[in-house]
Amino acid sequence: MRIRVLGCSGGIGGGRQTTSFLIDDDILLDAGSGVMRLSLEEMAGIANLFVTHAHLDHILALPPLLDSVGVGRAAPLVLHALPEVIDTLKAHLFNWHLWPDFARVPTADKPYLAYAPLAVGAPVPMAGRTITAIPAKHGRPAVGYLLRGQRASLLFSGDTGSHPDLIAIANATDDLEHLIVETSFANDLKHIADVSGHYCPATLLPDLAQLKPGVSVWITHLKPGGEDAIMAELASVALPCGSPRALVPDQVFDL
Repeated sequence: MRIRVLGCSGGIGGGRQTTSFLIDDDILLDAGSGVMRLSLEEMAGIANLFVTHAHLDHILALPPLLDSVGVGRAAPLVLHALPEVIDTLKAHLFNWHLWPDFARVPTADKPYLAYAPLAVGAPVPMAGRTITAIPAKHGRPAVGYLLRGQRASLLFSGDTGSHPDLIAIANATDDLEHLIVETSFANDLKHIADVSGHYCPATLLPDLAQLKPGVSVWITHLKPGGEDAIMAELASVALPCGSPRALVPDQVFDL
């Protein structure tokens, strides 16, 4: 399994792109603005999309992606998400008001989009790869994902505040090499992080102190303009896992 970072910012501007990862050539994890960096050929090759939650920064590229390559597809793009997330997308996005209902376009028998509800903790096999939704604390239905390749695993927090299951799952995953975890705000904005369901260094560092050694920690979803302050605050405490590093676009993980 090869994971390529398409977008990893908590916002846009100055070349920043919001959350999206390309897994091998056929799976997307979230569909933020980073998807727009792909070629038409690359977009046409995507067969499955796993969505963490329905916030716009994580799904904004999905409607134009379907519009751009749907006509040439032999099968619908399969969207995997919690049932509540699927219901939100149906009711508020693919509703003919904001965007056509691509689960019925061009016909209900041969649509551009199909839905696959998933459950937290239930592994989804994907041709030698396994993707499992994990709990997240984001104030509305949301998940992270555990990605298992043939050699190793990577854990992605999704958007979340402190959640005991994140580190518990990390420590219980024997072949875990990487933890990608969001930290959206610096400590002076902790009140915003708390109310919006995000980490800041003050809440992440105690959790990382419980993480087993040997796991590389990567920070994602930093809000524009706050990146340096967030990373400096995270570097201020010695951790058993070592200092977290900022995730960057086009970074690649081989599992």
